[in-house]
Amino acid sequence: MDSLFDEAPDIDADAEPAGAGSGARSPGAGERSARAGRRPPASAQQPLAVRVRPRSLEQFVGQGHLLAPGSALRTAIEQGHAHSMVLYGPPGSGKTTLARIVAERSGAAFEELSAVSAGRAEVRAVIERAAHRRGLSDPGAGAGRTVLFLDEIHRFNKAQQDALLPAVEEGLLTLIGATTENPAFEINGALLSRLRVYALRALAPQEIAAVLRGALLAWAASASAPPLDDAALESLAARSEGDARTALNALELAAATALELGERRVTLARVEDALQRRAVLYDKGGDRHYDYISAWIKATRGSDPDASLYYLAVMLEGGEDPRFIVRRMLILASEDIGNADPGALSLASAAAQAVEHVGLPEARYALAQAAIYLSLAPKSNAAGRALSAAERHVREHGAAPVPAWLRSGPLADLRSVGQERGGYENPHRHPGHVGAQELLPDGLAGERFYEPDGAEAQLAERLQRIRRARGRDDGGAPRPNAGTPAPPPNAGTPAPPPNAGTPAPPPPIAGTPAPPPNAGTPAPRPPAAKRR
Repeated sequence: MDSLFDEAPDIDADAEPAGAGSGARSPGAGERSARAGRRPPASAQQPLAVRVRPRSLEQFVGQGHLLAPGSALRTAIEQGHAHSMVLYGPPGSGKTTLARIVAERSGAAFEELSAVSAGRAEVRAVIERAAHRRGLSDPGAGAGRTVLFLDEIHRFNKAQQDALLPAVEEGLLTLIGATTENPAFEINGALLSRLRVYALRALAPQEIAAVLRGALLAWAASASAPPLDDAALESLAARSEGDARTALNALELAAATALELGERRVTLARVEDALQRRAVLYDKGGDRHYDYISAWIKATRGSDPDASLYYLAVMLEGGEDPRFIVRRMLILASEDIGNADPGALSLASAAAQAVEHVGLPEARYALAQAAIYLSLAPKSNAAGRALSAAERHVREHGAAPVPAWLRSGPLADLRSVGQERGGYENPHRHPGHVGAQELLPDGLAGERFYEPDGAEAQLAERLQRIRRARGRDDGGAPRPNAGTPAPPPNAGTPAPPPNAGTPAPPPPIAGTPAPPPNAGTPAPRPPAAKRR
């Protein structure tokens, strides 16, 4: 495999190798290559991703939102004006490559540390070397500058980050930090205020494909290098989850395996073996994109959790945007479940938050949980039908004026247009918090838009009680005494007296004692009390 990808870039003969151990160099070592903006030659034993790393903005792929012509970052790089920054983005999006390009274009010495293994001692050593370079250089010369690339900067604690502050503040170091975590939460405010934050994005499949094609150019001179099938290239680009390093490592492994086995081509099966995944025939921009989400919706609506999980798995394995999936979950929770289970919308909303805050791959657990819950939840489309009925009425008849007692304007404004506010009856002043006052506009009394279905039995029962309490239980028209306070919805009807055929006695008057049980006949007088 050493014959593959072994083309090293042209480097001055006096350049010294500088890998991850650059922090151990003595002051001044290898500075001629750093000052010239040069990089040590890549070794054939290094991973492919290192050997084919872009050296210029013209070779750099992706991040067009940051590096478009005329953008602030691109202009600064092209003019050699490096400034301290944080590159925030997912793995394999080009953070290390971009940091190296910044250093090379600025002509500064490049120091690289990983916060996973480095500490304050390593940082102090870098600062000492930076001070040594500045002391050796002519005043104002760019050769005395030092760019420190600190990978995984979020792993430094507060004391370690504070050790960088003086050097960054004085301009002794140009700090370029790389992180996959949100800098606002992981980097001290004092240090963060001295850095520009640039958010990198995961590479799109077409950008991954461009990276792979660039790497394939290194094969051309080798007659023993097997060509890569188009299907294999497309699978690598689509299945690498926006990570160029993952794609290049899989390509290198697939090519090495093909050579060892004497195969003439790198096939889709070989790439699948290198990725340890089977390619899913899924087109995010074509019919399959809509076919699978449609199948998921219908399976979930049909209360089949197994089918729902299957179509969810196909979409995730095909690289579908999880935000697209969870949006459909939110819609289904209201459209097909509604008030039959109000918790469905809460769970779908929680899944959407998980997708935003956690992201893949961990967010797939929240998606699976939501898919199962939505499948097994009772179904009802009564809310959607009710709204459609109300919208249809508005389209056909227009919007009726709001009753005066429901308006929000001042009384003077109402009288100026010939309206009287009337008396709004606050339902909280009535038993059961339900009043009989009409709340629909004139001419719409008795209209029914919401009709609960069988899955909303409790709501249907409560609606019936409320309509009865408001005097609307006879088809919608209010009863003649609808203006009087109504009994609470849960109030039961009084049981008939034992002698139902005779008229009931009138109710007692407040403040007077209640009549005896047999109010219709005079009660016998009790015997006079004996005097003592």
